Amino acid sequence: MKRIPASGRLRLTIVLIISLLTALMHQQAKAAVSPLNSDGPVPLAAMKLVSFCNNPKAGLDLQAVNTLVDYVLEPKPHKEAALPKLQDATGAYFESDIRISFADFLNYSYNSTIPSAVTSPSSLRYSRLLSSPGNTKKTPGNWIPPSPGGSPVIINETLRNGNTPDQTTGVYYEYDVKRVLILLNHKGRQVLITISKQVDVSDVGKKGFILGSDDDWNYYYSGEPGSAKPGLGWVKSYIYNFFSVGVYINSGSSPAMVRSGFFQWIRAGWSGVNFVQPHHVIKGMKRHDRNYRAILESPNLPASSEITSAYRRLSALPQSDLTKRYAVLQQARQSLALQRGKIKADDIKKHNDYFNVPREQIIEELMVEYLKLALGKPSPIPHNIIAGVH
Repeated sequence: MKRIPASGRLRLTIVLIISLLTALMHQQAKAAVSPLNSDGPVPLAAMKLVSFCNNPKAGLDLQAVNTLVDYVLEPKPHKEAALPKLQDATGAYFESDIRISFADFLNYSYNSTIPSAVTSPSSLRYSRLLSSPGNTKKTPGNWIPPSPGGSPVIINETLRNGNTPDQTTGVYYEYDVKRVLILLNHKGRQVLITISKQVDVSDVGKKGFILGSDDDWNYYYSGEPGSAKPGLGWVKSYIYNFFSVGVYINSGSSPAMVRSGFFQWIRAGWSGVNFVQPHHVIKGMKRHDRNYRAILESPNLPASSEITSAYRRLSALPQSDLTKRYAVLQQARQSLALQRGKIKADDIKKHNDYFNVPREQIIEELMVEYLKLALGKPSPIPHNIIAGVH
């Protein structure tokens, strides 16, 4: 019998221990997270929309849309639930209310001139458009709501996403997703449905760090495969599959309110093993929701037109100027990571690859720094680097 090297035995032991711990956490999570009836119509309706996202030619199932919207609106004893495992992916549901008008919600969150990371900085590092296959419509700067009985507005996109470091492992990923946005009128209410489906396995997960409070949105991206969690630095992990359906409903006008309900499934881990449990999925959705609401409900949030103007001014800068500003941001992240003890002086590298970073990604990351300054949050870069876009 071939003898396994000591290093291989150690890694095998770690994997077995983690598997046991995961199983234990799963049992604990089952008691904490109530499951949604797997035989009911709701998970089936969500998967019909995911199938539509994957293959728009199949046609939109309006009954599935109605089923999900009605479910999100109905009273519930709990705002979170485990979903049945589908396609070997772990699922969960999470619901929340945001104090904002539906028109403002659209203008800030789904606007071609406000990058997605601006309203999702704890979840997204960037999200850039790759193409709009088979559909000439693009996310507008101003949405025109359909009237009752009017046809839904449907937009198909393919995006390249990079997320922020995970709160537990520090791992961050880059991957492509198909996305469909559906704006419709449901029984007199304005509704936006967002559907996402990962195109292929993600790039290998890389080691990152949260620098300070996660609510300050300062992160370090090492560019090195692995995990920041002790004992797991060697891990080569992937997001094997991800799909979700988000439902946003104009649920009130006095006060203005938008109800959101998210159905999300993730399959991620290493060596082909899915280590995701429902409470992991819910934790990620709560992380996003906490920061999302903090931004949209902030009294210091600039008008959407001001953010758009800042974006356009940044977009008009020459590439050399953008690259210099981005280099300052990256170096500031390194310095902050060094101060926080996340990296050592020997880990500091001179990055000469800023010219390879897509222009759209640079602008989006700088726009997050713009938002921090506007909301009074700490930014690692000097004020004058971003002040010129106000």
